Amino acid sequence: MSENTSEKKVAKQGSRVKVHYTGTLDSGEQFDSSRGREPLSFQIGAGQVIPGFEEEVVGMAKGDKKIFRLPPEKAYGERNEKLVQELPRESIQGKMELEEGKMIGLRAPTGEVLFAKVVKIDGDRVTLDLNPPLAGKALTFDVELVDVE
Repeated sequence: MSENTSEKKVAKQGSRVKVHYTGTLDSGEQFDSSRGREPLSFQIGAGQVIPGFEEEVVGMAKGDKKIFRLPPEKAYGERNEKLVQELPRESIQGKMELEEGKMIGLRAPTGEVLFAKVVKIDGDRVTLDLNPPLAGKALTFDVELVDVE
């Protein structure tokens, strides 16, 4: 005699999942949240989110909640000082206003758009930081798995 129970779907490689999450830094500062808007939808294994986030969602079932902390190497990586570069101001394409602390988009020779933070403007020289803003930081996520397909 077979018992017909509805088993919860579990997230695995290739699953399309929807999650609500809140991300915080070790200081407690919130850097992002999906709560109050649509859940984040992604396919596990497709590289659409940071590696550690994917790894932690695998094995969760619909409705599960989990809090986890990712070290920098499982999140956006360590800061790379080689990605802080001083360039001639005229080499930055476009007519954008450059302002210290502002994020700007740059077109790489490959055509891809890279984002950089303007660190310093010194006459005709501009120092840019191409590290992701959260590089070098441990991230804590409070996640609820909303759906698994």
